Amino acid sequence: MLDTPAYALADEGEVRNLIRTSPWATLVSATPGGLIASHYPFLLDETASGIVLLSHVGADDAALHELGQHETLVIFEGPNGYVSPSWYGRPTGVPTWNYAAVHVYGRPRILSAHRNLEVLERLVDHFEDPLPNPFRMRGTLENSAYADRISVGTTGFALPVDRFVGKEKMSQDKPGEVVARIIETLRQPGPYRNPALADRMAGVNSALRNTHRGYPVTP
Repeated sequence: MLDTPAYALADEGEVRNLIRTSPWATLVSATPGGLIASHYPFLLDETASGIVLLSHVGADDAALHELGQHETLVIFEGPNGYVSPSWYGRPTGVPTWNYAAVHVYGRPRILSAHRNLEVLERLVDHFEDPLPNPFRMRGTLENSAYADRISVGTTGFALPVDRFVGKEKMSQDKPGEVVARIIETLRQPGPYRNPALADRMAGVNSALRNTHRGYPVTP
């Protein structure tokens, strides 16, 4: 990821928050056979010191990634979307794309079959809890036995994060009145309506000065 200090997302707490709110991520490994990419949901191990990710992959994917044999990259993306210069209310401008993203690096540790099943159950509970009638992986004896059978085809892992690089490009280089117009437009009906991005922009820019700070506009 290009190093743009003006847009750096460097606070560990903020990185954790982005992972919590955007758990669907891309797992990338560089293997002798080439680059391998897969897509899975991740959870944070909230009991660990530092950032530790928990997830699972299919057993075939684990073999393709040579999981646990070398460092891997996991990419998380927060709200993102197109920003038109026609929203700036200024005579000059160029289109851009606002986004939040974090790249985390670490070497996965393969979990035991028992621990893998625990992580699978935590993943299910995490995403089911908001529902009025949440499904439980072990809610019935029949489904519990079924979960035991299918979990054999998955490989659970913990990934202690050795380092991360984050970027949050939310029009920080623009004057306050321009930022406000972009946010308002993103909330309105239209082809680029994006209230999640508008909310993210509002939060990021709330503590910044409302004057142009001369940052380069970099994708």
